[in-house]
Amino acid sequence: MNAEKKDQVIIFDTTLRDGEQAPGCSLNRREKLEIAHALAVLKVDVIEAGFPIASPDDFEAVHTIAENVKGPTIAALARTIEKDIERAGMAIAPAPRKRIHTFSSGSDIHLEKILKMTRAQNIERSVKAVKFARTFTDDVEYSAQDTTRADREYLVDLYTAVAEAGATTLNIPDTVGYAIPAEYGSMIGYVGERVKARVPGVIISVHCHNDLGMAVANSLSAVKAGARQIECSINGLGERAGNTSLEEVVMALRTRADYFNLCTHVETREIFRISRLVSRLTGMQVQRNKAIVGANAFAHESGVHQDGILKERTTYEIMRPEDIGIEGSDLVLGKHSGRHAFRDKLTKMGLILSDEEAERAYQKFVELADKKKLIYDDDLMSIARDEMSEVTDTSYTLDYLCVSAGTGTVPTATVRLRHEGQVLQDAACGDGPVDAALKTIDRITQRPGRLLDFSLQAVSVGQDAMGEVSIRVEFGKETISSKAASTDIVDAAAKAYLACVNRLISRQTPPPKKKKQA
Repeated sequence: MNAEKKDQVIIFDTTLRDGEQAPGCSLNRREKLEIAHALAVLKVDVIEAGFPIASPDDFEAVHTIAENVKGPTIAALARTIEKDIERAGMAIAPAPRKRIHTFSSGSDIHLEKILKMTRAQNIERSVKAVKFARTFTDDVEYSAQDTTRADREYLVDLYTAVAEAGATTLNIPDTVGYAIPAEYGSMIGYVGERVKARVPGVIISVHCHNDLGMAVANSLSAVKAGARQIECSINGLGERAGNTSLEEVVMALRTRADYFNLCTHVETREIFRISRLVSRLTGMQVQRNKAIVGANAFAHESGVHQDGILKERTTYEIMRPEDIGIEGSDLVLGKHSGRHAFRDKLTKMGLILSDEEAERAYQKFVELADKKKLIYDDDLMSIARDEMSEVTDTSYTLDYLCVSAGTGTVPTATVRLRHEGQVLQDAACGDGPVDAALKTIDRITQRPGRLLDFSLQAVSVGQDAMGEVSIRVEFGKETISSKAASTDIVDAAAKAYLACVNRLISRQTPPPKKKKQA
């Protein structure tokens, strides 16, 4: 059967909302915009850009995406509270195609323990919220959390009421990853059929979490039962064990079109590129054996498999690497590559830098090329990401770092920072070179933090690979994540820590300056 005759499944991407809530994942406004542009190239149908009421920065990120990203519908999340919905409506106002996604809960445990309301009160408030959201846009989605532990008859009443109030998409989520595929498909079919009997044009959506490792299977079971929107994220990012993986459900529908008789509008040849973009910008590494986009997804070590692949690829491959945009080695540039080749490569990687940013990035590339013989895509991504950081006049920047450590030596770091036209320098000892560097930064900035998480991974391959440090730091009641890369891991750790300090500064009034001149 031709693709034109297949039903379309709407792909609703929540990488920038639910995905960003993954522990250790952090994105600034500029990075979110770059991912949103890449999602538009991927041709997802809906981008859930954020939760505008959460913070001024979240509002600005959603508003910026709504202003600049064309093609997909731009959605904003809101509770069934008027101030949330109004804030979401303001954030998405510039988008040619916009949606408000408002949510409540469906299970008795959520209604009793979280919302403190009865079933009837929940229906009343949800209906009121949908009607208010319709004053901002005709495209309104409604979700009731924890439906897989809710009473089905109540769900029919709840979703019918909000559909009659004007909700055009009804999301029936497995919020806690509790469902089993056959059970979930049965519920979607039951609730969907009864609601659509009253409101025929409404779209049934699913949003599955991966706590039991079945988010993709549950989503596919749901579309088989009549759902026509899947909410998912790049690389399966999301809270706890993550969300439904976009690349997995899209390629399952494409590869097994004979079974599902469904299609999407996703440009699958962009999948691998955006997977790496999201991995690098969030600092969340993709496991090697991850389906579709993992490093081993198209690797064959068994002699029998290798023999079969050499004779005919389809003997052991149900997809071609080219189908998701893998085109061989990512080795691209060397120290003699010029500005034009450098800029062209960044563009092909989906990174859009201003002329000034591109020039600064090129100078860093030249410096790195003097240290490394081979430059890989991920090296370039790290360089470009540094230029996408949101540096302000009140930011601290690293000017000089020297550490001494070794057997019989007390680890010591000397650090010089630039801040508001001043040069500030200090030194401190620590349990190791990284600890010493961070303690010195604490002394200079007068904003001591407590390191909650520290991880290091190689950005590319080889003994001269850049090391990427991802950290989470607690400053009183604030917890902030960041990342940085360098061929020197102490340097990377110091830059990542400074990025956390700078994000803290942007959220609060700075304390009195420490006037210590170098």
